[in-house]
Amino acid sequence: MTQFAATICWVAGLVIWFIIRYPHQRRAKKQQIVDSRDRASQQSLVAISVVGVGLIPAIWALTGMGFPRGANLPFSPVAAWLGIVAIAAYLWFFYRSHKDLGHNWSATLEIRAKHTLVTGGVYHYVRHPMYVSFWLMAIAQALLLQNWFVGLAGLVGIGILYFFRVHKEEKLMLDTFGGAYRDYSRKTARLIPFIY
Repeated sequence: MTQFAATICWVAGLVIWFIIRYPHQRRAKKQQIVDSRDRASQQSLVAISVVGVGLIPAIWALTGMGFPRGANLPFSPVAAWLGIVAIAAYLWFFYRSHKDLGHNWSATLEIRAKHTLVTGGVYHYVRHPMYVSFWLMAIAQALLLQNWFVGLAGLVGIGILYFFRVHKEEKLMLDTFGGAYRDYSRKTARLIPFIY
């Protein structure tokens, strides 16, 4: 394992991520939206996360792992292999989240016509498996692209998205599904089963 091979694995993970997301994004455009909250600020949060997990690492990779050069860490093959495990985990959570949500998925805070509360599949264990996949994506980035600035960029980008959005998302679900969502929330953790 080399830094170049680890970078290729990171790119491959992003390509697979896009392949998983694309059909759901196309289908979502055809679904009628009955409630949308804070669309502009939600799109800004998504853009910030993309800078952290897309733009900054891409600049680093395209400059021959040279920007910012002073932030490069000594390459650790063990960390890179753990990064590959994190890629497999984030892609699995990402796939399952989309599959279990079906027509209910949207990129921003939206309720679709015939929206249902999904509590099965991976949602039986955590309320926000999509965010689990995003956190694992940021961890994979830090482990594969061994530069403290690039690694931190992914964690900060996802952290901003998560912490500024999850409460609003849960409020939307509570406003839409009321007691059913409240009961579901009592039975499931946000990200880590039985812990948080």
